[in-house]
Amino acid sequence: MNIKVCGMTSGKQVNQLEGMNIDFAGFIFDKNSPRYVGDKIKGDEVAESDFDLKKVGVFVDAPIEEILHVIDDFVLDVVQLHGDETPLFCEELSEEIEVIKVFKLTPGEEVDIDELVADYDDCCDYYLFDTSGENPGGNGKKFDWNILKNAKIEKPFFISGGIEVADAAALKAFKHPDFFGVDINSKFEKEPGVKDMAKVLQFKLALK
Repeated sequence: MNIKVCGMTSGKQVNQLEGMNIDFAGFIFDKNSPRYVGDKIKGDEVAESDFDLKKVGVFVDAPIEEILHVIDDFVLDVVQLHGDETPLFCEELSEEIEVIKVFKLTPGEEVDIDELVADYDDCCDYYLFDTSGENPGGNGKKFDWNILKNAKIEKPFFISGGIEVADAAALKAFKHPDFFGVDINSKFEKEPGVKDMAKVLQFKLALK
């Protein structure tokens, strides 16, 4: 199971993730986020690092020119689109880089997952299912993962939203042919953007 740690704001902590063999590190480029990478990590600091982990830039309804600039500056491997980006927008970006499209689910609300993702099938590489809330992401709340079990989806997907160390057993038990990984963030922090690396390691070991 792949692990993506999102909301990174420290080059030192990204290096620690690399040392733990974490699969993906997320950098948030939405200025409204408390985890906005801003000037906390410079592009060349990431671009010049020889990481095995994939570097993911997280954007919320950003202009494509801005995204392309950040891709070049940070030498990103993947972009994650957390807003209302259209399939056409995703398709244009997918010609340059791998794309994760985020879908936000409201706890207790019935939704046809396959209908929700259908228009994005041909223009994205991964999906990420998160919990809707006050902020575009990082709300620290779970949705019912069972809503995904009977959906075809047919695209590698991440589960996100309020995941914590104690969820490792339930995640190991969750079965879907396209379940690709988990996205962790707020429950693994000492403060926004500062990860509790001991918890990250504990979680990784618990998923083995």
